[in-house]
Formats: sequence, structure tokens, C-alpha cells
Amino acid sequence: MAQVQFHFLDVSGAFLKDRRRLKDFLRYICELEKKDLKSLHYIFCSDEQLLEMNRAHLSHDFYTDVIGFDLSENGRNIEAEIYISVDRVKENALQLQVVFKVELLRVIIHGLLHFCGYQDKTPSQKRKMRSKEDIYIDAYQLFHVKR
Repeated sequence: MAQVQFHFLDVSGAFLKDRRRLKDFLRYICELEKKDLKSLHYIFCSDEQLLEMNRAHLSHDFYTDVIGFDLSENGRNIEAEIYISVDRVKENALQLQVVFKVELLRVIIHGLLHFCGYQDKTPSQKRKMRSKEDIYIDAYQLFHVKR
């Protein structure tokens, strides 16, 4: 079975509930997207931690909610690390007036969708990415019934 793991650098993991269901759902997304998932590691951290990574690895000097690193050797399999700033997700949820756990799910899915081939550089790509995120957020609500 493909490995999906959650790690917590400088934040508590108390906010992440129902981990087994979420792991199964992320595997399910890969099945639907016809991607071969080998390993997927989500690392949750603070704004400051992700800012340092953004500076060091991408030469960006700004806060972001998610950064992903492709660890695959051939580019065909998904082997990745996805870093998520819990601080940024909380701030986004407040600004967007959505529940934290829904925004967190969106960012978790967003990170995976990048490794499924979706981009968000242009307005058209952003609309397609947002549409996929919405589809999978809705599907997650029903996921426990399906499996």
C-alpha cells in the first residue's frame, strides 16, 4: 500500500483529526487521477519555518501556505513532501470566512493536485485547480460512506 504520512515540525498535531480516513482519501484521489502513489509526506509547520524554506529553496521572501518537493526519480510516480504552514491556513480561513478544517483540507488537496499535474499560474489553471479542489472537498464529505 502507498505510504501517506503526517509529520509535525514545530506545531502540535491536535488539529488533524480522522487521519486514517484522510490518508485513504488521498490515495483515492491518486486512483481517480490515475497516478501511481509511492509515498506522500505532509509536514505541518509554522509560518516562520515555511518562510525559511521558501527563502532557502525557492528564493522567495514571502509567506505561503504550501510548498511541495518532488522526490521521485522518474517523474511518473508520486513521491513527494508537502509542507503546510498551519499559521497561514488559519489566516486564510479567517480572511476567506471559512472553517479552518475545510481550508486545511483544501490546502492538503491542493498540494497533492500539483503532483497530479495541475498548475495554478494562469487564471485558467487557477479556475481548473479550484474546481478540482471543490470536487474533492465535496467527495471527502461522502468518502466514509463509499469505502
